[in-house]
Amino acid sequence: MKKDKIIYWISTILIFLFEGVMPALTSQTEMAKEGIRHLGYPGYFGIALTMFKVAGSIILVVPKLPSWLKKFAYAGFVYDFVFASISHTVIDGVGVGTVFPFVVLAVLGVSYFYYQKLQAVVSAK
Repeated sequence: MKKDKIIYWISTILIFLFEGVMPALTSQTEMAKEGIRHLGYPGYFGIALTMFKVAGSIILVVPKLPSWLKKFAYAGFVYDFVFASISHTVIDGVGVGTVFPFVVLAVLGVSYFYYQKLQAVVSAK
């Protein structure tokens, strides 16, 4: 079980850093704003997306929150990554912007798998 906790926390912290900390620190840079404009989204979409990413990543790392809330956060990130890939593919064609969201989605999948595994152990007690 110790190995499972380590894998869970490493993958979850990576998601927290990539989807919570990084957007919070960079969302108002000109490069980030231009990225949102380039994909055809209005500026306020970037602000809303950042708020949801930060909230979702905090939900994932706070241990004692309800399971249903964490599952909503996981689901929200799945939508985020899938639609990021679609947006980049439609605008720029197949490339790094198509593949990279699925790499992060795989890390999220590891986090979710081990979250479920750890929850099963807690429920069995």
